[in-house]
Amino acid sequence: MKRGAVDPSLPQNDTIEQRQQRRAQIAKTCAAYQWTTDIASLPGVPLATHVPSDDKPSIVWWFHVLEVGLAIIENVIAVELHPILAGLDDAARQIVSKSQTQAQEISSSVAALCEKHGHVKNGLDALEAGVAEAEQSSDISALQKFAGEVHDIFLILIDILKAEEAANIKSIEAYRDQFRTMKAPGIAYTFQDDDEFARLRVAGPNPMLITGIAELPENFPVSAAQYAAAIPGDDLQQALADGRVFLNDYKDLEILVAGVWQGHAKYVYQPMALFAVPPGGSALKAVAIQCGQDSSQYPVMTPTVAEKDKWGWEIAKFVVQVADCNYHELFVHLAGTHLVSEAIAVATRRNLANIHPLWSLLVPHFEGTLFINNLAVKTLINQGGPIDQFFGGTITSSQLTAVQGRLSFNFYDKMVPHDMARRHVGDASKLPDFPYRDDALLVWNAIHEWAEQYIDIYYTDDDAVTADSELALWATSIAAEGLMEGFEAISSRAQLVDVCTMIIFTASAQHAAVNFPQKQVMTFAPAITGGGWSAAPMQQDGHDKQEWIGYMPPMSLSLLQLSSLVLLGSVYYRPLGDYKTNRAPYKSWFQDPRITGDEGPLSRFQAGLRAVEERIIARNKRRMHPYTYLQPSLIPTSTNI
Repeated sequence: MKRGAVDPSLPQNDTIEQRQQRRAQIAKTCAAYQWTTDIASLPGVPLATHVPSDDKPSIVWWFHVLEVGLAIIENVIAVELHPILAGLDDAARQIVSKSQTQAQEISSSVAALCEKHGHVKNGLDALEAGVAEAEQSSDISALQKFAGEVHDIFLILIDILKAEEAANIKSIEAYRDQFRTMKAPGIAYTFQDDDEFARLRVAGPNPMLITGIAELPENFPVSAAQYAAAIPGDDLQQALADGRVFLNDYKDLEILVAGVWQGHAKYVYQPMALFAVPPGGSALKAVAIQCGQDSSQYPVMTPTVAEKDKWGWEIAKFVVQVADCNYHELFVHLAGTHLVSEAIAVATRRNLANIHPLWSLLVPHFEGTLFINNLAVKTLINQGGPIDQFFGGTITSSQLTAVQGRLSFNFYDKMVPHDMARRHVGDASKLPDFPYRDDALLVWNAIHEWAEQYIDIYYTDDDAVTADSELALWATSIAAEGLMEGFEAISSRAQLVDVCTMIIFTASAQHAAVNFPQKQVMTFAPAITGGGWSAAPMQQDGHDKQEWIGYMPPMSLSLLQLSSLVLLGSVYYRPLGDYKTNRAPYKSWFQDPRITGDEGPLSRFQAGLRAVEERIIARNKRRMHPYTYLQPSLIPTSTNI
């Protein structure tokens, strides 16, 4: 990959000859980066037609992925050997044994390549500079081949479990027992706690839906008595007037159509969940759940320990968690980070010369994005892939939900300060305990200062912004070809700073906040999963524990979910602020001394990130539950997994 320019320039400041060179370079790049809206699994979404060589992962990334992938295979084999191997026929036993041998051989080969390249397990810059480029490329191809083989082994092992599904009796202990060589996440032991259920709205995988309300929706008739029972000593109307009542409404999942797996019906839900902060309190409390949008069909359910009603409440919480999983993965994660960044990445390559200062600023934040999105299209959200299996909707309806999420994504509305205001969750006096909000604003402001200091070096005033022909074409391309709702012409330095902040934040911090909870929260299916296995309940009383467990996925699918999300939530590659090329010897990305000088914008940005890290660590010492997803050291620079 080319490095940032030594002396970046704006097109209006170049000579005629230099402008011609810029146009020629852009034209050549356009041949490699082309738009399509015809990817079958995401119809209508602007994506790249293919993955150019500059966008393929580094060898270090492959080492990380294979390390995690092989650990997953080890765990799956341990699950198969643990309780059910005695029930397998000889052919199945031989497959498990062969898979174990193949995985061990791959592990040995990967270890040899690690040693050859001087790779240090916990370092990102330890590859020897002396490895020839051609040899390095060959070894990357070898690692990619190994990754494909690991994936094939995994699918074979999961298929064995599917064949034995009838013999697998579901229980909470059995789900926990699927973490054979991995540590079960803490939520595996706390997920039934009502406070944990409420906390996930502000510190879980999906903190992007919780919304403050001043009145209840007409189709969610929570009574004053029901509210008072959930929040003792409080009054519903007073709480609404105070701005202490919050709603998660999953009506946008109406596109989903319930699917079928191996002849078994799956279910999707569009519940509503109400939360409140008690007077003088700081944390959300669960108030009520309605398991569908029609209040005449689905009654309001409330927290209780009464034997006749408590399992109905547990089922209602599970219904919300299934909906939250779908909203998170389809709207917030896939559409709101991966697909948004790809559109901007393609527009950047096609419209900004590589001598343009914004090219240097933004391109590192797209490293690996086109590759991982292309892989997701082929292996994650494809027919027969994980989303098709352990999510409740048909794969077509899940795909169309992600499409809707991407095409309705409003660029300016989703800027962190705007989004908090729009959802009425920005006031810490109304909702004191909102870890995502508080940490996201710290990171947003640090990125904003970096973007401002960087842009001020190259754009002397607002006129320089409006005179930039490449910038104008770039903005038009994002809006018209990238189909980015709300994206508009850029007419000032302040606006450009906001735009660049949003792009960098989305590719790095926002993706980290919604990606890495997948391992720590979403690997335990009873806590959160993509599909239900019974219809939403129409009354709260009369349910029991076994009926509640019956809503949970088959054991083979819970292991598929565990394994898929461990992979997605375990690869931390190149932290925010560490700007380097993606090929050994991983030289510094920026070359302009105005940026890289001792007191320049880059060093100030890195210092700012260290300060943010210290503040979040200090906050976590005071928090009942640490929130680590937005610590800068744990935020990758780009959306690369």
